[in-house]
Amino acid sequence: MEIRNWQQKIIDDFPSIVKDNRRFILKAPTGAGKTYLASELIKRFYNRKKVIVLCHRLVLLEQLEKALQKEHKIRKLAVSETSIAFDGYDILLSTNMRAKEIIAEAIPMADLVIVDEAHRISPNGRGYKAIIDNFRENSKDNARFMGLTASPERRTGDQRDQLHLAFDTIIDCADIQNLIDEKILVPPIYKPYFVHDLDLKDIDISSGDFPTTKLASAIVKSSMIEYSVYIYKKEREQVKPKPISAWFCPDVSVAEVAVENIEKQGISCAIVTAQTPLGERMNVLSDHEQGNIEAVVSVGVLLEGWDNPNCNIIVHLRPTLSKVLWGQSVGRGLRSAKDKSKCIVIDVSSNWSTFGPVEKLKWELWSHRRSYLRFKNRFNWLAEQLNGMDENQVYLLCQNQLPNKMRCSYIYKKNTLSDDACPMCGTFDAVDIQREQMLDSTQTEAGLHQLFFDRIPKVYEEMNLSIWKSLGKAAWNSANEKEKMFLVFCKAFEVASGEATASETRYWDIALEAETNIRKFLVENEIQIVKQDEFELAMVADGLSSGRVIGSLVSNYGISVCGGIMLENSELENERKYQKAIKIAERLTIMGCSNRDVLPYFNASDHLASIK
Repeated sequence: MEIRNWQQKIIDDFPSIVKDNRRFILKAPTGAGKTYLASELIKRFYNRKKVIVLCHRLVLLEQLEKALQKEHKIRKLAVSETSIAFDGYDILLSTNMRAKEIIAEAIPMADLVIVDEAHRISPNGRGYKAIIDNFRENSKDNARFMGLTASPERRTGDQRDQLHLAFDTIIDCADIQNLIDEKILVPPIYKPYFVHDLDLKDIDISSGDFPTTKLASAIVKSSMIEYSVYIYKKEREQVKPKPISAWFCPDVSVAEVAVENIEKQGISCAIVTAQTPLGERMNVLSDHEQGNIEAVVSVGVLLEGWDNPNCNIIVHLRPTLSKVLWGQSVGRGLRSAKDKSKCIVIDVSSNWSTFGPVEKLKWELWSHRRSYLRFKNRFNWLAEQLNGMDENQVYLLCQNQLPNKMRCSYIYKKNTLSDDACPMCGTFDAVDIQREQMLDSTQTEAGLHQLFFDRIPKVYEEMNLSIWKSLGKAAWNSANEKEKMFLVFCKAFEVASGEATASETRYWDIALEAETNIRKFLVENEIQIVKQDEFELAMVADGLSSGRVIGSLVSNYGISVCGGIMLENSELENERKYQKAIKIAERLTIMGCSNRDVLPYFNASDHLASIK
């Protein structure tokens, strides 16, 4: 395999990467060639040195073994392995759950530990915690801990289970759009639909996603599966040389109904699940890659470690609150192949309108307790795009009734065609999503941004600062929970750094430092922030504009704080402070703050004891 441009750059930069970072993630899109890069890094920098390669699935082990065995002495650990670590070999391959004693023995001897699909690492879980602690406490000084993943984010509210606790930094290796431009990946062509009779509003999402059992029941009751097959029949005619598709389902009941509907159309089809024996699964996937089976319907087994470059259609039958799941599934269809120019992504799950195109996804090292809540709005991404757009750039939802009695339900941007007709069915029976679906009636972030930078300087210039700046204690002590939300934002703008950051890790380091300082201020002054279900941007807007909820005392004090800080910094520094302030205020509001807090970066009791 020829080394790609992005891989060569990482190889060239690797000596400085390992010099500056002890625990790091190499981030690159699905299909970019992360496994091959790892093999080249071992070959060039760790020849005859001790390397541990860990992953969580057997199929990934098989791929890694195939990639490494030609040029290295390797050993793939068995479940009940009793051998001596690195006895007669240099590279140890294993899942994190196999032969734990040997892995524990090997870590102090290793020069490099690689974890594939590193977003799976739970720093506080039973699988990886012992490995991370062992490396931190017992590894050699020059040893490095390297992760590989396309989606460096854990969808968890547990502050002891954040990816930032396992890795110090993320090295952003390759961008999806750049790889598309270089013909390494093919462009995704999204076909987004909104299934009107799929009812998700009453499903409990306190676990962080739609529970599969209830989700599956809602899908089967709706027209979603039938509709997806109807769309697929049309779209399969648009790909060359022939359609080869992957269907992603939440559970077996949905998959079985999907298979039944697909086969009724005379389309060859097979199902693979976690319970499918490995040999049978590999045979099915081999037939699929060769085109002998057109459609493979999957339940939780093709998201990682599956490479079929000939797959040119993705069908998403799993609504989710996880952008990791969304990004991983679409990425499975983007690998390039002979005569393949695109991958059609049929989304009847509203994941495109929730998260947006996978090439535009943004990842965060830290998440708070209810960070997934905004994705309950299945038009979340569209809501973000619509703010500030003129009338000719709104998104439309086609409601035309088709001959099979289902609605067209295609989502498209107004003026896609010169006459505004639906690109799929050619009718004019569409509604403005923003009006009809009530995307978000509260203040949007873009609107708040403009209000903040327009209003603060004007109000601050006319204020009697000798009065308002002296009323901080009174403002905090009299504030109700809504007003505290506003004050926390103002405090965050005051203490957040306007420093430019070269990496996401550094960004979160200084953001968490600011959050820690605010927590110190709050507990020292006996101010408690009660956990809220969401951070309301509308409350900040209300405080900035003499609204109805935030009182005059709190509003004017907060503006006096922000205005003074704004004058001390450049426009660019204020912009950086504002962006951090939004995230810090959201975290504090969602997580709350009290003198009982015990977080990885702040222990309230320890802090109070230290200032006595």
